[in-house]
Amino acid sequence: MKVLLINGSPNKNGCTNRALEEIRMQLAKQNVESEIIWLGKESMQDCIACGRCRFLGKCVFDDKVNEVSALLDATDGIVVGSPVYYGGPTGLVCSFMDRLCYSAGRKLDGMAAACVVSCRRGGATSAYERLNMYFGMNNAIIPASQYWNQVHGFTAEDVEKDAEGLQTMRTLADNLAWVIKSRKAGEEAGLSKPSRERRIRTHFIR
Repeated sequence: MKVLLINGSPNKNGCTNRALEEIRMQLAKQNVESEIIWLGKESMQDCIACGRCRFLGKCVFDDKVNEVSALLDATDGIVVGSPVYYGGPTGLVCSFMDRLCYSAGRKLDGMAAACVVSCRRGGATSAYERLNMYFGMNNAIIPASQYWNQVHGFTAEDVEKDAEGLQTMRTLADNLAWVIKSRKAGEEAGLSKPSRERRIRTHFIR
């Protein structure tokens, strides 16, 4: 059992990473392996809606998106972390998730998926809502926690003082592990994922 933890902060060892580390340590206690992947400081190409991924089986731009997409084939859960920029996730995280979900959203079907956000003071809940949108439209299972998945602080050292925030991360990790183990137990008992109808797409002028 494995969970990918995506650090979307430009600061590799900052507040977002500290939240993910708390999840990683708690998952280890539940015998669930995890790996933190840092998206880095380089700019992230936006999705250009070229549709090439339908034929290539991956995004036409070969970067962290395709790296993570390949890892999803052997992954049971994913957590995406972002600092809060003006009440939302970073542009880098949004570009990453836009392209990942467009080119590989089918891989999230039935997967345990969650997000965490970090902020100095405000805007966490709107960023949290934005990130959950990706999972909600890709048939992912979204484990909750005892509060919205957020930590507060300007530095990783500040986050250490956010006792409630870190506890929320540990509870999230426990719930992630429970969902993953429950799915495994269901599969072993012969319970498969729901079959999907052929996708219907409409828009508002017809």
